[in-house]
Amino acid sequence: MGEGDQVRGHQDGVTRHLMTIDLTRDEIWFLKALRAAGERGRIVSAPSSRTGLAHLVEARYVTEHPQSERKTLYIITFRFGSVMRFPRRKFLHLAAGATALPAVSRFAWAQSYPTRPVQIVVGFAAGSTSDILARLMAQWLSQRLGQQFIVENRPGAGGNIGAETVVKAAPDGYTLLMVPPAVAANATLYQHLNFNFLHDIAPIAGVVRVPNVVEVNPSVPVKTIPELIAYAKANPGKLSFASAGIGTASHLAGQLFNTMTGASLQHVPYRGDGPAMADLIAGQVQVGFATMTASIGHIRAGQLRPLAVTTIKRSDALPGIPSVSDFLPGYEASSWFGIAAPQGTPPEIIERLNRETNAGLADSTIDARLADMGGMLLTGSPADFGRLIADETQKWSKVIRGAGIKAE
Repeated sequence: MGEGDQVRGHQDGVTRHLMTIDLTRDEIWFLKALRAAGERGRIVSAPSSRTGLAHLVEARYVTEHPQSERKTLYIITFRFGSVMRFPRRKFLHLAAGATALPAVSRFAWAQSYPTRPVQIVVGFAAGSTSDILARLMAQWLSQRLGQQFIVENRPGAGGNIGAETVVKAAPDGYTLLMVPPAVAANATLYQHLNFNFLHDIAPIAGVVRVPNVVEVNPSVPVKTIPELIAYAKANPGKLSFASAGIGTASHLAGQLFNTMTGASLQHVPYRGDGPAMADLIAGQVQVGFATMTASIGHIRAGQLRPLAVTTIKRSDALPGIPSVSDFLPGYEASSWFGIAAPQGTPPEIIERLNRETNAGLADSTIDARLADMGGMLLTGSPADFGRLIADETQKWSKVIRGAGIKAE
């Protein structure tokens, strides 16, 4: 069986998938093709009775989402070779059988997943936190599931290129996304996206929450958050803060700090953590809100002075360093990551990937790697991760709109 390119469109609350599938060997492929379209649904049209070599027929399969009014319409073109010749009545019989397969059969199908390599898309460059985490989890999932999980970097547009790649991929479990915190901001920052992340993605599992660190160049005469606030207000316009770019976690953490304190630190965006950290260390900018991953080495080397972590909970990676919320109740800004698939991916595959991801987080080697990054594990269900994405999207939308932040 061969599967052609698949494209999504949106209209009237219905997501459409256009699929071309070759059937040349066995009728079981037909059953699998329909099952790949979704676990709940109905055939709303069937092919004509014509048969023959390379004959094209079309079926429409609708998956309804019980918790919303949305529907997913799969328009599947089946291309029959000389081995596959059967009339309309047999097509309908097979279609009915495909939609009525028992739960045990669906479970067995999910258990056979994956049967070929799986791609994990990262919307940022190699060496980024998203990339590091994707490679860590890809190695674990490859070992557990017996197929290679391969990381592919699709950087650009604040992670939107990678996200769109996955949103438009086949919902079959073979294209996954390492979800970065940027998706929560991008929904508001970018006005003309070709997708709606909350609606078009199927959450699988959270992986880790990494604190950002409020840090200063050692030349800045402050050692605590209250001192930083007081110094900034006494010296308006003198302090600037670096970020990895507009809308990134480090930018939003700094903007939230400004909003809650009135400190008015001047924002200087860079193209990634690397150049931002270089200028912070050199004193070209004075303050940073970078991720723990980007900061910890420089802090340990004495090149930067940490004032506080941005999570509610203090970090074991920086013992003795307080949380910003110790001084600003309600302040929280962090970088969280997880795994997701295109909407419409069979729930059995989602559940299996969720179980294996959570098993990885319980592994001592992975736990140690994440702890060294200052990470806090995000174990839980797909629904738990989905709620996190939704909550963060709502939170940062308010900050972005309130500050009038625009994408570059």
